[in-house]
This record gives sequence, structure tokens and C-alpha cells, in this order.
Amino acid sequence: MVPYWFRETSDTYPPYSIFKAPRGTVLIMSPWNYPFILTFQPLIGAIAAGCCAAIKPSEVSPHLSQLISDLLPKYLDPSAYQIVNGAVPETTKLLELQWDHIFYTGNGRVARILAVAAAKHLTPLALELGGKCPVLVDSTYDMDLAAKRILWGKCNNAGQICVAPDYILVPRSKQDEFVEGLKKAYRTFFPDSALGASHYGSIVNDSHFNRLSSLLERTKGEKVTDIIEGRKDVARKRIEPTVVKNVQDGDPLLEEELFGPILPIIPVDSLDEALAFINARPHPLVLYAFTEDPNIKQRLIDETQSGGLVFNDTFQQLTVDELPFAGVGESGYGYQVMKYTYDTYTQLRSSVDIPKEAEPSLQLRYPPHGPEAVKALSRAVHLPIPQSALNGH
Repeated sequence: MVPYWFRETSDTYPPYSIFKAPRGTVLIMSPWNYPFILTFQPLIGAIAAGCCAAIKPSEVSPHLSQLISDLLPKYLDPSAYQIVNGAVPETTKLLELQWDHIFYTGNGRVARILAVAAAKHLTPLALELGGKCPVLVDSTYDMDLAAKRILWGKCNNAGQICVAPDYILVPRSKQDEFVEGLKKAYRTFFPDSALGASHYGSIVNDSHFNRLSSLLERTKGEKVTDIIEGRKDVARKRIEPTVVKNVQDGDPLLEEELFGPILPIIPVDSLDEALAFINARPHPLVLYAFTEDPNIKQRLIDETQSGGLVFNDTFQQLTVDELPFAGVGESGYGYQVMKYTYDTYTQLRSSVDIPKEAEPSLQLRYPPHGPEAVKALSRAVHLPIPQSALNGH
């Protein structure tokens, strides 16, 4: 049985239907950091909606891109689903074509190029981007537990995930306690250091490795060098989780999405200061907050804007299939995951069917209009405004 959201809706009176029609032929551009799931998740939605698709995997993960190229024709009709490998020239050529929808997962710089190209054909877009996802830690929260859950989130894929904790706002009086919590968690996760751990990842390529190394060289913050040493293995392109405390506004670590295992800590003196810091930046894909205080939770809901909001853990939004995954503003727009991916590729096509037998009730609309017809046809515009509305209720 298909899910309820997959079915067409109809009624007998009024005689209307809503058909769920495929948008057409779509272009899916997937990233390198989770190249399998972020290629097939949008593709599954496109197939479910009845769309044909061209898939452009990232050239940064060539082995996986080649594997997809080898496997897909074995299971899907090549006349409906095609893989296009390549880099900038191939992408440029793809963007010259007219698509019925474009689904892109990646960074804001490329997204802007896509948006300009799509505008030429008024092509709708779904942009799953990233940004600097903040973490706010309340002074009354268990610092060891917050540190453990945040470090776990940061170490996944060596921080190369769009919803990774990017920077941490901690009460100034609790910063050192929080750092000690990070050290305890690190010792538990990596007893023999992260550099040689089989469950810790490498940076994807030399370019990103050098970018992260440069950020660490330029930061004005205070690097924590005991326990969590932040060492590097150039040959394996590995960087240990690196904690930098006392980071100030304007620091190089706050210029761009880190997309790596660096944890800047910004000490703040009040919740107002933390909220102002968050709101002074582009809207993030997710906002993490460690607090049990319902008033703080409500203020975060009311006074900030983000694609998602997670309290007291990291990444849990990815475990709930019923939740839409999306950004807002510079972190993207358009939804995905299960039903929401299907909806992205579906046009709601309305239909009304008026029977011949309705003609007697439609006679008043035809000219010439006598007094009775005028009264009937203008009845809606002469309805009185309720007194409660006039009183502001």
C-alpha cells in the first residue's frame, strides 16, 4: 500500500481533484562528503515522483562517481537516468540546458552560479547548502555531557558534514570546564590519539587540508595543546580534532564554514550576547543548543532563524524520517527526506470538472445581469465585517 501522501486526492462535491504530476526531467548535482546517500536520496525521490534524471556526482570523489556510473545502467533505464561525470566544463554545459528542476547539494558559491543559470529558464531549484552551524551551551547544563556530544558530532567524517557543529558559544565562566569536558571525551574516543584511529577520517584532498592548516595558522585564538593536541599527518591528510578557545569576532576561524575538525569556542557573558552573535551571521542549516531551560528554548525558537533546531545533542535531526531537511536563506531552500523529497519533484496539478447538470445554477452569471443577478453575484463583497475584527480580536 502506498503512503497516504503519495495518493491523489479527490472529492465528489465540489467536483475537483489534485493530481500529483512529475515535474519532468531533473538535474541532480551531489557532493563529495557523503557521495552515496546524497546522490541516491534525491534520485529515489525523483524516481518515486516519476521524473527522469541526469546525475552529476562530484569530481572530488572520482572513485565513487565511477562506481555509480558502472552500477546505475545495470538497474535503471539509461534512456531515463544518465550519469554525467566531469568537472567545470561538463557542469557548465549541463547548466546551459533547460531542466524542469535542479537539485544541488554543496556550497553557497556554486549555488549562486546555479541560481543564475536556472533563472534563464525560470527553473525551480532545491539548494541543500551548509553554513556555520552554531552550538549554544547554557551555564546550567552538564558541561561534560555537552562536550561529549558536541565532540562526537564534530569528529564524524572529520567534521566534513554540512550539519557539523561549527563554533561553540559558552558562558565565559564555564569555558575552562567545557574544555576539560572535551579532553575527557577525546581520551575516551581516541585512547591512542585520533591520527591513527580506524574510526577517524581523513581530509578529502590536499586543497582542503591546506585550507584548514592555513586557518589554524592564522587564528588569533588560543589553541588547546594538551590531550587534544591538534597534530597533523600530511601524508594521510589527517588533522586531529583541534580546540581553539577565546576566539573573538572577526577571527579567521569565523570567516567561512570550517568543514573540518576544528572547534572554535567563543566565550559570551549573556544569552543576549550569544543570540546577537548568531543573528549577526547568515542563517545556519541547524542551530544546536544544550539547555534544559524552557525559557531559553523558547527564545531560541522565537528570536533566531535556522533550517533546523536541535536541543541537547547533535545530528539527531538526521535520524527522524518524518522531519523535512532544509536550510533557510544562505543555508539553502527546498526540502528533502522521504515524503519531502517526493514533494520536491511533484507538481500539484489541480483539476475541476463541471457537469452539464450544473447549468441551471450557473444561469445568473451570464449577461445581461438583472437586479436579482447583481444582488446574487455581489453578495460576497457586501458581507459585513465582524465586529470582533473591528475591535482587533
